Amino acid sequence: MSTEENPAAAPRSLAEALRGRDDVSLAALLRSRPDLITPVPTDLTQLATRAGTRASVIRALERLDRFTLQTAQALAIAPDPATYAELLGLMAGDDGDPAGSAALPHALGTLRAQALVWGGDDRLRLVRTARELLAPSPQHPSPTGLGPTVREAGAGISPGRVQEILATAGLPSTHDSVSALNALAGLFDDPEQMSALLDQAPSESVEVLERLVWGPPYGQVTADPAPRLRWLLDRGLLLPTAPGTVVLPREVALRLRAGRAHRTTEPVPPPVEAAAAHRPQLVDATAAGQAYTALATVEELLKDWHEGGPAVLRAGGLSVRDLKRTAVALDVPEPVAAFWVELAYAAGLLASDGEADERYAATPAYDEWREGPAGERWARLATAWLAATRTPGLVGERDAKDRTLSALGPGLDRSAAPEVRHRVLALLAGLPEGAAPDAGSLLARLCWERPPRADRTGGGAPSPYARRTPAQPAEGTRGVAARAGGSGAPGYPADGASGAGGEEDLRSRLARWTLAEAEMLGVTGRGALSSHGRALIGAPPAPRHADTRTEPAGPGDKLPVHHRQTPVPPALSPAEQATAAAAAGRLLDPLLPEPLDHVLLQADLTAVAPGPLEQPLADMLGVLADVESKGGATVYRFTPASVRRALDAGQSAADLHAFLAAHSRTPVPQPLAYLIDDVARRHGHLRVGAASSYVRCDDDAVLNEILADKRAAGLGLRRLAPTVLAARTDPAALLEGLRAMGFAPAAESAEGDVLIARADAYRTPPRTPPEPVPDGPPVPDDTLLAAAIRAVRAGDLASTAPRRPVAGAADTAPGELPRTTAAETLAGLQAAVLTNDTLWIGYVNAEGGASQRVIAPIRVEGGFVTAYDHTADEVRTYPLHRITGVAELGE
Repeated sequence: MSTEENPAAAPRSLAEALRGRDDVSLAALLRSRPDLITPVPTDLTQLATRAGTRASVIRALERLDRFTLQTAQALAIAPDPATYAELLGLMAGDDGDPAGSAALPHALGTLRAQALVWGGDDRLRLVRTARELLAPSPQHPSPTGLGPTVREAGAGISPGRVQEILATAGLPSTHDSVSALNALAGLFDDPEQMSALLDQAPSESVEVLERLVWGPPYGQVTADPAPRLRWLLDRGLLLPTAPGTVVLPREVALRLRAGRAHRTTEPVPPPVEAAAAHRPQLVDATAAGQAYTALATVEELLKDWHEGGPAVLRAGGLSVRDLKRTAVALDVPEPVAAFWVELAYAAGLLASDGEADERYAATPAYDEWREGPAGERWARLATAWLAATRTPGLVGERDAKDRTLSALGPGLDRSAAPEVRHRVLALLAGLPEGAAPDAGSLLARLCWERPPRADRTGGGAPSPYARRTPAQPAEGTRGVAARAGGSGAPGYPADGASGAGGEEDLRSRLARWTLAEAEMLGVTGRGALSSHGRALIGAPPAPRHADTRTEPAGPGDKLPVHHRQTPVPPALSPAEQATAAAAAGRLLDPLLPEPLDHVLLQADLTAVAPGPLEQPLADMLGVLADVESKGGATVYRFTPASVRRALDAGQSAADLHAFLAAHSRTPVPQPLAYLIDDVARRHGHLRVGAASSYVRCDDDAVLNEILADKRAAGLGLRRLAPTVLAARTDPAALLEGLRAMGFAPAAESAEGDVLIARADAYRTPPRTPPEPVPDGPPVPDDTLLAAAIRAVRAGDLASTAPRRPVAGAADTAPGELPRTTAAETLAGLQAAVLTNDTLWIGYVNAEGGASQRVIAPIRVEGGFVTAYDHTADEVRTYPLHRITGVAELGE
């Protein structure tokens, strides 16, 4: 039995409570609060001190569910220390809520495991920092809606006024203010006396109390209060806290609330309801279609940036104009285009080239990615999406410095994004197979698991309750909440306000974005988690729903939830995530259409691809023709410009004829063959090189025609020889100008050879994908936890074990390093080697850091001692001159 459960060994501090825990309990604490071992504390006293720091306590409170947080808030307004019965009364009320009573032991156990509460059931203590954060004050109201106690609120009242209040309330006078306030608090704590006092109250005064009872507890009064307020002030039911401000004492509010600290408690997490149910096969097919679209969209995006994409802004990221152009090219809205751009960046397929004129382009990893199987390529995208902290939904919003957040730019990282994505998918995995969730119930569940900041810190301000007449409506807390809230932030791609009418917190927005992005990526289909999406997060097979319907009856139709939902899968380690991604890719592969090795050529200079094409065929066709329409079948159109593009890429007319004949299920139409031959006959007849630039042609008549054309005036042409023209413009501009005039020039090198322009020639140097921004210190693995616990235990042993100083050594105060002379240190170490004793030493490392260690000396020679270090659990060697002193450990 731990010291927390044994009254005879009740801990006197958090450090003593931690000292009474076993290694399993300590490991659970360090795993849930990894900031406590960064770095590893020297002993349990330092661990307890670190667990009570403000930053660490805030992080721990942010990770509590709503009922556990409500329990901590109740402890913050309870006496210190409090008994379990007192806490139960605050949570369940005088009538005893069965659900709250049943859930309280687990919530209290969580607070103890998190080292936020210590002590036995007869002396429960909330960590001091947590009490300061959660206790109500005028500056930081509590979500309980309670105010200060009678003793706290009446501390500034004059002694004479306190005695007047006692007399009016029917209590005997006392000799000082402290005993008077105690007597008044005792009156409010007594149910019978309190009921008798309230029975005498006018109805208007009771109405004032009802307005303040659930908070905020502060109100404003005039210099001459109304009779209904005067009655309350004379009996201490309202106490002045400042000129013109009164407060409802905590004891009065609790008595009016029947002992409850919260108006409503939520001991049970709200279930995630199913809004619709579909056949699992339909869900998988829909998700597979979305997955194929995702692969095609990413390829189309990077193919459009093959020759170098948009320029990088000086502050980083894409400009608004470039994002709009990308959205037009992909035929999607701008927020969706930002998602695809960020996804390619997170997967390491897209990066900046790092040149002086910095631009975005595909990385070498993109070429490797394109060669892999479709399922494997999708798994890479989905894994990168799950782990990314960059949040595309924020694109277009403004940061704290009022700067617009741009795609691929800084400021988009949100460390909570990976955890929210995994949690949303895990909750979907808990639904029956093929069930799509109701978004409202999903958000309610997430808000219960991690309450918004307003639920943790409270809200509100002094309200003019006491000034209202009975005829006025009691706006109360509703008025404060309406002022504090606002309309929801723009959604992605659709959004709305949270249930209470306030602005959605970040986690709710992340959850909405996750649902939309998972659908676009093909993790879900028709809102339900697909089989490959389930494998992606390592979830077990879903339960079958007892309801036989496969489609919803209508909008808003909700199906009953399976009463035993699948357990939520835990977060995966990197190795487990890689295995799960590979399994998801294998499940997806059979659902994707097989790539085709042929197209259907038509007489109107188009080609129809009835499905996805093999990569070499798609690449070549993308150069030879332009995409005219996309969908289930892709239509390509052949034009003189597209054929010239293929010839520029090094193909000949014979190569193009052979390619079309080999990959068409229909004969090559005569118009297409004529088009290829006609463009090939004129291609390269003109040659453009760098002089700045020049044009040469064996047929001087063609050059004469160019010089005579008015459209050539801007090119600055002049004849150098019968077959050569020089130009002031650069070769690229000259090529474009001549092509606009209807010619088909070809670029040539300095040696006179035709330059081959490949559309996929430009790549960035090798780049690594962006690292996710961690949400605090990483969770330690089992090996690190075991080593840390051994080190803390050994350090604690060294700091708390009774010591017997070496003869002649100075006395050592608790917490200080032992101090002995060099001769005494050497003699003590040599004696320990002979007797196999364990010693306590002080040690100063090369950086000047001092520490205590428990060692078992093995050998002393050459100015060094070799010993087994119990703190590090290994054999180490220490220079004697760095040992400050030694002491023997007592029994």
